[in-house]
Amino acid sequence: MSKLPTRAVEKPWGKDVLPAPFAAPAGQRIGEIWFEPPADVPSLLVKYIFTSEKLSVQVHPTDAQAKAAGETDNGKEECWLVIATEPGATLGVGFHEAIDHETMRAAALDGRIEDMLVWYPVQPGDFFYIPANTVHAIGAGVSLIEIQQNSDITYRLYDYGRPRELHLDAGIAVSRGEPLDPSLHRHIPDRGTVELASGKYFTAHRLEGAPDAALAADYAGPLLVIPRSGEVRLGDEVLKPGDCASVPGIDALTFDPEGLSIIVRPA
Repeated sequence: MSKLPTRAVEKPWGKDVLPAPFAAPAGQRIGEIWFEPPADVPSLLVKYIFTSEKLSVQVHPTDAQAKAAGETDNGKEECWLVIATEPGATLGVGFHEAIDHETMRAAALDGRIEDMLVWYPVQPGDFFYIPANTVHAIGAGVSLIEIQQNSDITYRLYDYGRPRELHLDAGIAVSRGEPLDPSLHRHIPDRGTVELASGKYFTAHRLEGAPDAALAADYAGPLLVIPRSGEVRLGDEVLKPGDCASVPGIDALTFDPEGLSIIVRPA
């Protein structure tokens, strides 16, 4: 087991008070905590995101679109598990109704695109899968875990007048102007083992205690472990909430019987 190094990233939209077990250094607004992808699972990136303001309206390409555009990274699919919220917290994902690219461009230029998104009120336990080409934005007052393809390609369509570069041509070319498939968001129960995602690029489960034999067999190869409550052990090594580690296989791990953790493996 290898505990992954973390990187705290300051953002103007970050927070100076973070949910436990994290703490922001004095005078810093932390927007993201990244876990450096390990050599045995290089295709996946896990991070925590903390917001005090809305993030940009954005979109990510598929692998094929990124390659065709000459990008050095692959595309990006991602998913979000909400872990803490403030009153009024929302996530914007997909549109209320189908729109074409011409309408999307005009709306991005004059700011109407913000209101054309569906803003979902969220609470801890809400889960969203965000396929590539899905237009989305994270609202203010949200803390979440993001599991994604290891890619840094983000095309910003609208940024509320902030002085940052937009990527209208590239972004609109890969955007789907349609609502989010209802099957891609749900609320997961507080307890129990639940499948989060099973897609082209990764599979993820939230565990209570240890996995059963069938699930353990499905996670026999390299994976990532993210404790949420309780501890996960490999011999004398201990993982606690706030950690993330790469593991060659799940069989050697010991899980707190009442603990909650997330396991992720490449597809």
